[in-house]
Amino acid sequence: MNTLIYRGKLDHYLKAPLYVIVLFVLGDIALFFLNIKLALLAVPCILVYALVIWAFYRWNREQLNREIINFATRYGTVQKELLGKLEIPYALLDTNGRFLWRNEAFFQLAGEDSDFQKSVTSLFGEINKDRIAAIGEDPLVFGLKSDHHTYRATLQQLTIDNFREKKEATDSLNLSMDRVIAFMLFDETKLVALRQKNIDQELVVAQVSIDNYEETIDSVEAVRRALLVALIDRKVNKYFQSSDAIVRKNDRDKYIVLFQRKYLAKMEEDRFSILEEIKNTKAGNDNEITLSIGIGLGGRSYTQNTEYARAAMDLALGRGGSQAAIKSGDETRYYGIRGREVEKNTRVKARVKAQALREIMTSRDTILVMGHKITDIDAFGAAVGVYVAARELGKEARIVVDTVTSSLRPLVSLFTGDRGYPEHMIISPEEALQIVDKHTLVVVVDTNRPNYTVAPDLLNRTRHIVVFDHHRQGEEVVQNPVLSYIEPYASSACEMIAEVLQYFSEKVQLRPTEADCIYAGILIDTDNFAAKVGVRTFEAAAYLRRNGADVIRVRKMLREDMATYKARAQVVRDAEVYHDHYAVAICETTDVESPTIVGAQAANELLNIVGIKASFVITDYRGKVYISARSIDEVDVQKLMEQLGGGGHLNIAGAQIPGDDIDEVKQKLIELIDEHVDKGDL
Repeated sequence: MNTLIYRGKLDHYLKAPLYVIVLFVLGDIALFFLNIKLALLAVPCILVYALVIWAFYRWNREQLNREIINFATRYGTVQKELLGKLEIPYALLDTNGRFLWRNEAFFQLAGEDSDFQKSVTSLFGEINKDRIAAIGEDPLVFGLKSDHHTYRATLQQLTIDNFREKKEATDSLNLSMDRVIAFMLFDETKLVALRQKNIDQELVVAQVSIDNYEETIDSVEAVRRALLVALIDRKVNKYFQSSDAIVRKNDRDKYIVLFQRKYLAKMEEDRFSILEEIKNTKAGNDNEITLSIGIGLGGRSYTQNTEYARAAMDLALGRGGSQAAIKSGDETRYYGIRGREVEKNTRVKARVKAQALREIMTSRDTILVMGHKITDIDAFGAAVGVYVAARELGKEARIVVDTVTSSLRPLVSLFTGDRGYPEHMIISPEEALQIVDKHTLVVVVDTNRPNYTVAPDLLNRTRHIVVFDHHRQGEEVVQNPVLSYIEPYASSACEMIAEVLQYFSEKVQLRPTEADCIYAGILIDTDNFAAKVGVRTFEAAAYLRRNGADVIRVRKMLREDMATYKARAQVVRDAEVYHDHYAVAICETTDVESPTIVGAQAANELLNIVGIKASFVITDYRGKVYISARSIDEVDVQKLMEQLGGGGHLNIAGAQIPGDDIDEVKQKLIELIDEHVDKGDL
């Protein structure tokens, strides 16, 4: 039998008698200095003790070795038996992923015989050499799926350096590696199924609203109104009740719907077909009926889901209606955004907003008005309208402008001291930051995204914010405004302000220069009344004409120089067409003062080419890449721009992308177009 080598506490315990002999010898030596006779007498005793101890080791060592080896063997066998019979699949791998050892549960899982020596990758493709090499001191935990089972896999590194401290201890072992990998699988199939069942049974709250109920009902003969309402009710109930939903009508044009989350995927798959079904409902009505749906889920309570549904409805209506918005926490998804904004003929909302604005302005001493970065004519015209409203109340408003472009300069030059306007009527963002405080009223026009405003910091320094905008709302909006008037059906912010001025006060008097500015904003955003024009657009223009707006003066102000005209023509000439219908161009000119305006104009020009459904012009200006996107009626360019961080309207949209190279942005845009064409969305 090989000699056992004892280590640690066991070694010291067995050698304790030997340590005692040494103590006796040292004590006897010390005794020689005190009493020689006693020291000599102790010598035989020490010799007898040493002989007894030697005899004990001599006679009992082999028996002791056998008992220790027998205990270790039984203990190791028990450990091996427990590990082998363990219900959790367990295996040891080498650094190449090959099996060194597996327990019975793993054999049952793998379905292979005991001499199976293939790599673990052959069983689980997710576990490759790169993943094994990446294992550090902490276990690597990840999910696996195999034969309709879901596992939580754990890979843990086990080092074997500690077994090599003494060569004698490893003489009988053939160790050719520095580490092995412990691989365990925990079956979580039932747990995952229960979790999914819990998610599927989560309550989803939906609010449904008929966008143009009053306009539609008023256009139908009295005898057919009940029939039309019944048809709408039947379609709404039939659509949601197919998903085992509870549908209750809580107003003449509103519904509340409750259903389980597992049915939501089906609705998203058919892209909420109820939106199209309602559009096709006819019972004597000439115009299309449109629905807006706001859905809330993922909240901590039913109340929070209801709040999410209400917020989703606000987003859907803020984007023009005729769509479904799903809000889950901070995530929002939209469906049906190809529909056009529905123009409302009633002006009740404009009158209510005008009176609310009047009350807010009355209580404020300092009023600042700002639009979006690189202020355009629509933003400036709307700001002038707000300035007129403040003047009517005897308040002094100031317009915050960051850049006076070549197209804006003719309008800005109209508001000087010699024309009767305050010297500081138009100020820079830096000047605005010096005078703003928490009681200042900040009015935002022509944008509802805080990061797009001329001075976003102004919004953080006051508690009184008003928003007037005609763009569809996205997820990023101005937070907690005291008044928000967002109407995507409007052609421009100037149109909205012109309506508000009519109800703001009976005494409001626009000067001809002010009417010209507001009229110019409408003219620019409608491309000379050719795009996104409604009945109320012409009514607003008529109101401005009555107040002195002159078409000839406006046309002269909007004229451009030869360099700008040539630059726009160059962009149109160099445009590339993708998929036969989508024009993409880069505006690289440096000869003009306002290249972003040239890009927007070129995007409009490209739509005049036969076969072009949408146009995109990319401009690099002041560290940002700007995209101007335009379409006529078939393509929702706002949907595309939202995916690039922008927004806008169905036919007029854009994006501002900081940091990227213009060629990179172009490639992203082309890939986005390719993706939507492949999916059939374009």
